[in-house]
Amino acid sequence: MKKLDEIMELMADEMKDFKTAVLELQKLSGQLVKMSIPISTEALEKNLNTFLQKQELEKEKTDEIQKEIDRKLKNARVIPNYLLILFGISGIIGLGSVGYFGYIAKENVEENFEVYQTIMESQNKHYEDYFAAYPEIQEAYCEWLQGYQGL
Repeated sequence: MKKLDEIMELMADEMKDFKTAVLELQKLSGQLVKMSIPISTEALEKNLNTFLQKQELEKEKTDEIQKEIDRKLKNARVIPNYLLILFGISGIIGLGSVGYFGYIAKENVEENFEVYQTIMESQNKHYEDYFAAYPEIQEAYCEWLQGYQGL
């Protein structure tokens, strides 16, 4: 019987704890009913509209940046201006040098030709004087030239 009394006391304690838990749940349930959360999409729509407006502003900014980049790319050059100027100057200097050295070479050729003509004229005079002194050598020379030209 003692055991039955103990069991009954334990049951009474458990029932008491259960009753306090049920009362607390009722209290919380009442608070939940008083809180009443409205089930509406207005808040979501408002947040979505704000987000979409921000996205549209960002899209406009990126479009402007892309247009600016496109404009800069259209005006961009592969070779910078200073390299074009440097190349042009070196080309002018190169052409000038070629012209100058060509002119100098032509003058040198003409001078050398004049010197050669002078030398040949002086040698011809020596040959003429020599052949005049030795006509038999001139005849042998002429025969030799004819034989040489016949080959």
